[in-house]
Amino acid sequence: MKLQVKADLAILMITFFWGASILLTKIGLNHIQEYNLIALRFLIAFFISGIVFYKHLIKIDFKTVKYAIILASILFLIYICATFGTKYTSVSNAGFLMSLTVIFIPVLEFINFKQRPEKKVVVGILLTILGISLLTLNSELRIGFGDILCILCALFYAVYILVTGAMTKHADSISLGVLQLGFVGLFAFVFSMFMETPRLPDTFESWFAVLVLSIFCTAITFIVQIIAQQYTSPTHIGLIFTLEPVFSAGIAYIFTGETLNLKGYLGATLILLSVLIAELDFKSLLKQKNHSKNME
Repeated sequence: MKLQVKADLAILMITFFWGASILLTKIGLNHIQEYNLIALRFLIAFFISGIVFYKHLIKIDFKTVKYAIILASILFLIYICATFGTKYTSVSNAGFLMSLTVIFIPVLEFINFKQRPEKKVVVGILLTILGISLLTLNSELRIGFGDILCILCALFYAVYILVTGAMTKHADSISLGVLQLGFVGLFAFVFSMFMETPRLPDTFESWFAVLVLSIFCTAITFIVQIIAQQYTSPTHIGLIFTLEPVFSAGIAYIFTGETLNLKGYLGATLILLSVLIAELDFKSLLKQKNHSKNME
């Protein structure tokens, strides 16, 4: 299996965890405040990943710390927007608007690097826009405060993906991934100290939400992402991330009984199709098919 395919599968796993994170964030915010939740989520993730990868942290240098602070600053903005945005809009709206990262990445790449996306990627993006719209939009969609924050979250995340891709070429990716978690947790704790009353969760439901967010949706995902990004393209990452609303819908069905209408299922199908179009190497497949025919 090619390294890029392995990396894309790792990004797919991350997307599943993030699909679950919207509902978990909603649950967590029922019990603790926004910066408090971000601080707990990232500090727990930092300590867990720090224990696992302590050998990498021993070797860190000033450049790695500097890069980690830069990434953490962007990531902190992302999670301020994501957490408050999730609070002030619906789960479906949040899922759709945060998936706009797939649109922002090729736009930013073209603006900054004059890098035109492949034709199949453009087709994938167009199908993705239509698919996410069918899956999540309804006639009552309005651009409110939460919606604006979710759009900003998608924009900042596109920036984060591009900056991470550049920085992992010049620093140890695991050290960078672990340190950024710690800095985000520290930033959030400081904000919580001044703007909220920090406290620990006091119910099983809130502890469950915080721990799953910390371990699976933060520690595992960001470490895996920062490694996988070295072997795949930013546009591929953005397209795979558009599956997040599909996973969100599936998780909502399993745990809350929420179902999609016909339009929603059509949208989910188009999103899956768009990812397949963008991911598959049709030229190689045709060559293999022709080679197999010639061998017969």
